[in-house]
This record gives sequence, structure tokens and C-alpha cells, in this order.
Amino acid sequence: MSEAVLYTTLEREGEAEFIEKKSVFIGHAIPVKSEEEAQAYVKKQKSAYMDARHNVWAYLMKGEIVARYSDDGEPGGTAGVPIYEVLRKEVLTDICCVVTRYFGGIMLGAGGLVRAYTKGAKDAVDAAQIKCMAAAEELVVTVDYGLYGRLAQVFLDFDARVTDEQFADNVKITLFIREESGEALRAKLIDTCNGSVDVQIAQKINFDFAQK
Repeated sequence: MSEAVLYTTLEREGEAEFIEKKSVFIGHAIPVKSEEEAQAYVKKQKSAYMDARHNVWAYLMKGEIVARYSDDGEPGGTAGVPIYEVLRKEVLTDICCVVTRYFGGIMLGAGGLVRAYTKGAKDAVDAAQIKCMAAAEELVVTVDYGLYGRLAQVFLDFDARVTDEQFADNVKITLFIREESGEALRAKLIDTCNGSVDVQIAQKINFDFAQK
């Protein structure tokens, strides 16, 4: 099956903290809907951690159409760029990441800073959880009880995501399928049930296929 993905972003705000040679690094990553929202988040984090030595940040909007980062006083290229590279390599969009550093008195060197800010960003992204949004169809499948048992393997083969099942006079199943696979799935359901199945497209929508 095709794995076409519209974009990947974050499920929620994530936070992660670690200590490197007595410096405390606190990473925050959050999904944002606009550059203005990203800038507001950076300002919020700087205010929340105003006693920290550095609040390094990067954000990425709509792919790489808008990309900004700042070292916030760290040596050039050792902080903002590593954070940005984490976002880029994870193929994320509409995301803002801020890594705060409370200086512990021990110099880390350029390589140490790059590794620390990379870890701060990656840990925050992992805590926020990545979701893969793809164009999808929401289908409502209605079938008799006698045919219900045949459908589980079909759904598995097509990576369809069942979100609801209702058992009354018959079985009504609500599921999401990648848009490019919708026609093939509908045909397979009709073939599997010898035509004794009703399949309706409820809506077309972006759906997170990273969730299980």
C-alpha cells in the first residue's frame, strides 16, 4: 500500500530535562499553527526561564518555507542550528522547540554544545510524540453478523484504522483509510462479502496514521 503522507508534526507539547557536566538542559517542543504562535511561545519560554543563561530556539513552518533559529548567546552554530537540524531530519513542520540551559560552570566546548542541544531537542520531540497526517477517507461499513468475521484481515492488510463498531441488527464499522487506498479497499470489501456489504464515504479528512 502507498504510504503518502501530507505532513508530520507533534501530538502535544513535550518536555525533557537532563544534566550535562552540571549544566541543566530543559527542552520543550510544541505544535504551532503560525509563525506568530511560534514567536509567542519563544517569548513565553524566555519569560518562564528568565533566570537561565540561554533559551535557544528554532521553529519550522509549512515544511521549510519559514525556518528560524537563534543561538541566544551560545557560540554561533552550536545551539540553534542543531535544534533546527533535529526538526528538519525528523521531517517535522508547524513546530517550535526551545532548549533552556542553566549554566553549571563547566565549559562544554563546541562539540559538547552541539551534542547537548541536539539531545535537548530530540528528547523534547520524542516526549511530544510525532504524528503523521495523511489524506484519508472516513468509511462507514455496514455488514451482517455472518460476514463480520471476514473483515478483520482485510482491514489489517490495508492498514485501515477502525475507530468505532456498533452492534445492532447488523454491524456498523467506522474506519479511516488512506485516500489513495480507499477505492481498492472498497472493492476488496465488496469482493470479500460477495456484494453483501454497504460502504459509505462519510468524509474526507486528514488523519493521524501514526496512532495505533
